[in-house]
Amino acid sequence: MKSGEFIALSACTMMLTALGIDIMLPVFAELRIHFKLPSQSTATAQIIGFFFMGQIAQLLFGALSDRYGRLPILRLGFPLYIAGGIAAAFAPSLTSMYVARFLAGMGASAVFMTTIAGVRDRFVGDQMAHIMSLVFTIFLSTPVFAPFLGLAILSVLSWQMVFLTPPLFAIVVFVWSFRLEESLPVERRTALNLKSVGRSLRSVLSNRTFLRYTAITTLLFTALSTYVSTSEHIVGEIYHRPDLFAWIFAAIGLCMSLCALTNSRLSAKFGARKAIRWLLAVYTLVGTGLFVFTLLQNDPPPLVPFFLSVAALLAINLAIEPNSSALALEPMGDSAGIASAAYGTIFFFVGSSLGAVITQFMTNSVLPLSLSFFAIGLLTLVLVFSDRVEG
Repeated sequence: MKSGEFIALSACTMMLTALGIDIMLPVFAELRIHFKLPSQSTATAQIIGFFFMGQIAQLLFGALSDRYGRLPILRLGFPLYIAGGIAAAFAPSLTSMYVARFLAGMGASAVFMTTIAGVRDRFVGDQMAHIMSLVFTIFLSTPVFAPFLGLAILSVLSWQMVFLTPPLFAIVVFVWSFRLEESLPVERRTALNLKSVGRSLRSVLSNRTFLRYTAITTLLFTALSTYVSTSEHIVGEIYHRPDLFAWIFAAIGLCMSLCALTNSRLSAKFGARKAIRWLLAVYTLVGTGLFVFTLLQNDPPPLVPFFLSVAALLAINLAIEPNSSALALEPMGDSAGIASAAYGTIFFFVGSSLGAVITQFMTNSVLPLSLSFFAIGLLTLVLVFSDRVEG
């Protein structure tokens, strides 16, 4: 497989995670009608939350891929994602839909994790950074077009067809993935020793630097997952402008993509520690402004300044994550593999679980989200400035 095809395939496999979330957000109003929920219900937000929670399987899949290779885990992830997606489309109840979405999230975690591992196996240094930047540029375009695709499908077909689109796309990518060759040779594979894994995990979880920057990412992901899962409810039910949802979501997604692409320059010029401190300072300032603004205005505050603030916060969030992940994994050395899996598992599972709690309070108010941005800004600022290592 030539590099161009490999980049395209890697981007498509990673897109499955974003597509499994963003395309279905515009149909949540239809879901509330289908399941006879009140219009102000936030129960549909948990469809996103349970998908995120499925990422807890990263830790298991990471260890298995180091032992048995990338391709077996990749080929396990696709059927889980496809089966979960199809089951969710025909689920008889919300509870069964949550279970199916958790299963699909597990599959997405296997596909996502093995894709990144495959890039790392094949490329090093600047070449790896170049390949990953191209892959992520394509991957980050998904939130821009997916809501419009969901609306287009809904205009001619049912919400079930919107839910079926990600697994159908996954089938195509799954077939395509059989052109891939194994990237982890047998001699580089590690034994699946529970004692060794436990020892490595204890070492990782006792490292203060790892815990500090993993906590920062987890808190930031809490706000991100809360917004993503409730965005349709906020625009359609709280602001009563469902016609604007796809445009607002796509515009914020574009801002996030642009900010993620400019972060590499900040890190290269100032270093990860200095960059993350400045970014969190701005994040806290904007979060404080949004919280005060929400308190002073009739809840909800005016639509334009609210979403401009949210766009700025989420764009900064996406710029911070590469820095926090680099700083969390920097001292890990030989434990980098298990540390990476633990990092992803913690921030996805804990962050989405906290986000699911916050969504319960957002039936007719955006104040819980504004308060979350404010509190998370303060907490992360304390964490980053209490790091005494000089950047």
